[in-house]
Amino acid sequence: MVLGWLLLLVMALPQVMTGAKECIFCDLTDSSDCTGIPMTCGEDEECFMGEGTAPGLSPVINKGCIETTSCGNEEAVTYQGVTYSLISTCCDGELCNRAPIPAGILKAGATTGLALGMQLLLQ
Repeated sequence: MVLGWLLLLVMALPQVMTGAKECIFCDLTDSSDCTGIPMTCGEDEECFMGEGTAPGLSPVINKGCIETTSCGNEEAVTYQGVTYSLISTCCDGELCNRAPIPAGILKAGATTGLALGMQLLLQ
């Protein structure tokens, strides 16, 4: 029974912030599917997603950590010989620049966690 209460407590508490933020890194790509890999940002950095455009071409994207002062800035980047206008949009929170998670998956995970916690409590 104590294990059940402990599980519910751990699930309910927010994660402890250590100053370092985890973000997703994805190199410049023309693929809209950029799941990337986790990386740790510096103290004065935020997670970002950059979207680059060029006339008549599909957009390019990248993700990672960027200095807070560069959020929202526009810069020229070259990808496969083409110069794109890239705007970096910052976000707050751990892994906030990851690919969107379908709502059904989050709901299923929460339901499963709650069911397991209740089962442990009732034992």
